[in-house]
Amino acid sequence: MQTPLSWQGFGQWAFLIAAFCFLMLTGWRWERRRNAQEGSARAELGAFIVSGAWALVVAGTGYATLVAQVFESFRTFAWLSLAFVLFSRDGRHTSVAPIRPVMAALIFVETLQFILLMLNVRYGGNAAAQAMIFQISMLFRLLVATGALVLVHNLYAGAMAQQRVALRWSCIAMATVWGYDLNLYTIAYLARTLPVELEAMRGVAQIGVALLLAIGAVRGRSALRFSPSRAVAFQSLSLLVIGAYMILMVGAAQSLTWLGGDAGQLAQLGFVFVTSVLVLAILPSGRLRGWMKVMLAKHFFQHRYDYRSEWLRFTRTIGRGGTHAPSLHERVVQAVADITDSSAGLLLCQGENGEMVLSARWQWPTADVPAEALSIDRVDFFEKRGFIVDLDELRAGVNHQGEDAAVPQWLVEEHSAWALVPLLHFDRLVGLVVLGRPQVARKLDWEDFDLLRVVGMQLASYLAEHAGQSALLEASRFEEFNRRMAFVMHDIKNLASQLSLLSRNAEKHAENPAFRADMLITLRNSADKLNALLARLSRYGGNAAERVEDIDASEVIRAVANRYNAPGQLQVHVTHDAPCRVLANREVLEQVVLHLVQNAIDASAEGMAVFLQCNVDGLYGTIEVIDTGCGMSAEFIRNRLFRPFVSTKQGGFGIGAYEAREMVRAMRGKLEVESREGLGSRFTVRLPLAAAQGLISSIEGESTPHGKKVA
Repeated sequence: MQTPLSWQGFGQWAFLIAAFCFLMLTGWRWERRRNAQEGSARAELGAFIVSGAWALVVAGTGYATLVAQVFESFRTFAWLSLAFVLFSRDGRHTSVAPIRPVMAALIFVETLQFILLMLNVRYGGNAAAQAMIFQISMLFRLLVATGALVLVHNLYAGAMAQQRVALRWSCIAMATVWGYDLNLYTIAYLARTLPVELEAMRGVAQIGVALLLAIGAVRGRSALRFSPSRAVAFQSLSLLVIGAYMILMVGAAQSLTWLGGDAGQLAQLGFVFVTSVLVLAILPSGRLRGWMKVMLAKHFFQHRYDYRSEWLRFTRTIGRGGTHAPSLHERVVQAVADITDSSAGLLLCQGENGEMVLSARWQWPTADVPAEALSIDRVDFFEKRGFIVDLDELRAGVNHQGEDAAVPQWLVEEHSAWALVPLLHFDRLVGLVVLGRPQVARKLDWEDFDLLRVVGMQLASYLAEHAGQSALLEASRFEEFNRRMAFVMHDIKNLASQLSLLSRNAEKHAENPAFRADMLITLRNSADKLNALLARLSRYGGNAAERVEDIDASEVIRAVANRYNAPGQLQVHVTHDAPCRVLANREVLEQVVLHLVQNAIDASAEGMAVFLQCNVDGLYGTIEVIDTGCGMSAEFIRNRLFRPFVSTKQGGFGIGAYEAREMVRAMRGKLEVESREGLGSRFTVRLPLAAAQGLISSIEGESTPHGKKVA
């Protein structure tokens, strides 16, 4: 008799500590309820309060009392309410049909406990009736624990991989509550009595539940979004696993009862402890869930994929709109990654010279992608073969169609990269999707290749349509711009003609010689200015390269600096102005530098200086415009800086940077840019040296045989 008394005392202290833990957790959560969603905060607080009250009642009165049984039912209702709230936060309780009926059935079965309690009071003196009521009560609690575990499993397994962190600790806590109940009531049903030892250890389990919830609350929560797939089959497999577990439990418990005495009790405790640890350690594993999905696809379905569900998800991903929706390029990567359960991906698209460059990242910020992700000579392989590359096979030395020569080395060394999917549109490579390794890496089979190939063609058409629309919009805006310029030039020509006629008439008819001379000077200056403006507006034909001459670039930067520097106010600093003779059109070069300096001033804080310098670099002369302003991101430089009609300035036309680059190119030069956000920018105009013109021409002639241009 000494052992039950010691276990009973231990259980009282354990439940008392559990009640204190839930009380502290309730107070802590109450202080932070405003940071959580309203429904989930109320459900959590309700579960904490009722669990603490139940633990306090059990510590004071014992488990078998009427009030303890009532509070346990209330505790069950509270935890079921929390599970239902977590399901309903994205509407999954309405989209997945079994959720609501299962929840209603569990509440109904738990409600029957109140009827059993009244019957127990009514037939308190009848031992046979009480034994039968006890067995029925244990059976009902077994049903509730089993159904609740199924709900918890599907709540966690149905969440997207990147959102499971928000559910992890709550699901582990609920799995602990009902997992221990499942073990306890199975043994109680078979032994026809509640083991005192397991009942006492139940308080320790409740302490663990409170600690798990505290860890989850400290680590925080993110917004929950769910994406169920093939739910019915997976839930059926979950029920099968839980059923097998129950059969194992029943057989093991029945075998343990044969031992009898203290040995049987210790064996029961050890079995419950080991199985609980295994369940908590293995079931939440992403690798195990992935393995179960693969086995399910292999043995329960003729095909791996549910093509209807995949197509619906694909369409929803690509068609997602709104101001906060990702860009089309990011959605393209996600649409491919969702098919193979990849957690990250990259999209490579064609650059200006035909090479493949990074266009978008999806959940892969650490991938180190070079500026030229895939050289132009490797593009031909993917265009001709449309081959989907399994990078794990490539690393293992398998070479099916010569893909080892087409895949760049940085992809081979990036071990997180798993597969390479080409996006072909009419035998033209529009893009390449690099898929990150899923949690359960597997060998791609024929069904993967077929589906990825079809999806790649569909996505390529979307990208080609998007590029075509962008080009059409750009062409229409160019047409509008040219039409406006034509009107402007026509008006200016008329004005210039009128001023010229006025000047000629003034020469013939003005009577006052002084007035006539002054008027003539004014009119002629105006005519000269208008003609100069006409000359600048007529440069869009690309004739600047025909009018280059030997000029000193240092004189250009000094002239630009003088235009901005007022007396007593030095805004543009010339840090190096050694003579640098280059081949350029002075007027065009001055216009380019003026534009770059004005942009640098606009990007800098008031009072911050802009620096100009001129240097000789090999066969070229350089003019550098440096500022310490807000800077630009690599994505902005790559996709928006030199794109016409895209401007960050209010009311800007967005053609300045594009025009500056084209002017420099027309003079056989280059416009380069380096920038870091928050640090500033450096624009470099690189032009051929006048003294090196012959050498540059000979080098370019040797590098372009038969007149073919090399990108």
